Amino acid sequence: MIDAIAAAISAAGPSPSGPVATAMAPFLSDPLLLAGHAYPSAPDTYVRHMLHDDPDGAWSMAALVWRPGHMSPMHAHRAWCAIGFHRGVLTEVGYRLSGEGETPVPCHTALRRAGDTSHTEPDPGAIHRLVNIGSETAISLHVYGLPFDRLSTGLNTVYAD
Repeated sequence: MIDAIAAAISAAGPSPSGPVATAMAPFLSDPLLLAGHAYPSAPDTYVRHMLHDDPDGAWSMAALVWRPGHMSPMHAHRAWCAIGFHRGVLTEVGYRLSGEGETPVPCHTALRRAGDTSHTEPDPGAIHRLVNIGSETAISLHVYGLPFDRLSTGLNTVYAD
């Protein structure tokens, strides 16, 4: 999968999120995709585990582990992102800004199951949140247009926890 993602990024130019999501899709439903690797969870929040960090610092890939009840903050990305859903079911809620300084308002919801993908370019108006409202642990794979060590500080504009 890493080779397919790297090839998609190389071919896509400055906006690779869609091609990367497409490159990930054939691998996502494979139950052996993450076999042999431990991806522990935490009781209070999702956990991000590095899967790949591009040696040139152009992109990284992480597995996110979501226990029932875990959710991301309401956020928009400052870098491109492609998400592949590997195990369990997550709910992706999209939001729109209703006006300057206003709280984002929900505008769409999608269930994301194993094999599904989602993607976005850097856009302060592309606000979303992922939530595990199911009863089993879910795992999603995220490819970001940033090195792994910059994800906590350079990736998201957070609107609400």
